[in-house]
Amino acid sequence: MDLNTLTIDAVRCAIAEGKTTATRLAESFYAKIEKEDQAIGAYLTISKDRAMAKAAQIDAMAAKGEKLQPLGGVPVGIKDVMVTRGVRTTAGSKVLKNFVPPYDCTAVARMEAAGAVVLGKMNCDEFAMGSSNENSAYKPVHNPRDLTRVPGGSSGGSAAAVASGMAVVTLGSDTGGSIRQPASFCGVVGLMPTYGRVSRYGLIAFASSLDHIGPLAKTVKDAAIVLGTIAGRDPMDSTSADLPVPDYVAELEKPVRSLKLGVAKEYFGEGLDREVRAAIEFAIQKLATLGCEIVPVSLPHTEYAIPTYYLVATAEASSNLARYDGVRYGHRAQSVRSLSDMYERTRDQGFGAEVKRRIMLGTYALSAGYYDAYYLKAQRVRTLLTRDFEEAFKMVDAIVTPTSPTAAFKLGEKTGNPLAMYLADIYTVTADLVGVPGISIPCGETREKLPIGLQILGRHFDEATILRLAHAYEQARKN
Repeated sequence: MDLNTLTIDAVRCAIAEGKTTATRLAESFYAKIEKEDQAIGAYLTISKDRAMAKAAQIDAMAAKGEKLQPLGGVPVGIKDVMVTRGVRTTAGSKVLKNFVPPYDCTAVARMEAAGAVVLGKMNCDEFAMGSSNENSAYKPVHNPRDLTRVPGGSSGGSAAAVASGMAVVTLGSDTGGSIRQPASFCGVVGLMPTYGRVSRYGLIAFASSLDHIGPLAKTVKDAAIVLGTIAGRDPMDSTSADLPVPDYVAELEKPVRSLKLGVAKEYFGEGLDREVRAAIEFAIQKLATLGCEIVPVSLPHTEYAIPTYYLVATAEASSNLARYDGVRYGHRAQSVRSLSDMYERTRDQGFGAEVKRRIMLGTYALSAGYYDAYYLKAQRVRTLLTRDFEEAFKMVDAIVTPTSPTAAFKLGEKTGNPLAMYLADIYTVTADLVGVPGISIPCGETREKLPIGLQILGRHFDEATILRLAHAYEQARKN
């Protein structure tokens, strides 16, 4: 059984038909992780006891001939910003190096309830702050397609594990592109649902009005299965939407003919790599041959998205990360002279450079005398961005763009230039600010065989349409 190509359906069928067992499959994945992950660095913590206990449950069901759950026996990985009961959760930070949570993130609990076997916790940029996975306090993640290059961030470990066959599917989080950009760099599918579609309960907060949980997978169908599993109202998260969850898998087979796809000129300007542009334009033409109507649209405030994002996100991060003070849980500095000294030294020792940078930026933006000039103005621009999308979606059913302006860049290439690193998210941050769903799917390669991602954005709570379009394109590419 080739672990690199396994899908959810293939795993369930193999277990149900007795060709393998969930236990044997989990053991095979652990053997692969032990052999290959030293070079890639996708995992931070292995949860073997928990995985094997779940696998044994699935095997008992299969032995009785019972129907397996939607994720029955499927080996999965969880980004290390989602808390897991009894399993170390670090958020990629030294400040939580030895933190073992007493409860499960809702999305994780729903995955396990659907039969998933949680192999372990995936490496990520510290507190999900980064676009390259070089900000992890423990080790960088290497792109499986080229080990000298980044996998994208902050869900780099989640994307790399799927791309290298060290998990069938994984969960990531997206605050400014952290599911879609790594998916693009590693050549996998990455889905960010609408804000509120998936509960954030148990997700370690970076920016609460921007954080989303979503799947990374090999196929659009697998992403649809996982979204159907984790979506829906959760009383533990007041921002989760009380809306019915469609049958996303059934929606995949609906025709895409006559759907109107918007192409915004603002996403094809300066800074877009020529090879990426060519691949995206070819993909758009492929969608046109499937019967989609291509419609020019304008999103005029796009140029303000990056500065708006880095004001809103850092302000919320400054507030959210105030809880890591050495008092209640996490790292505490030793041999301190006073309470304020303990706070200061704990945070200095526990946080990395990028997290400190964002806390300081956010604190400045929220400070007296600057709040109106920066944070309040950013929120007003956020409203303008939302109106741009509302106007565009009056004319089209979805918007297609590049996921990233370039393919994966070299490790270390942008670490000395934070602004260049921030611009790697130029095509993804707007969807987070507006709260619309987006998916990145592979649409080609550069001359150096590096993956290129096509991004499809949809209306609020219309994941079904972007999944349908992505699936139609994926099938057309295969044929």
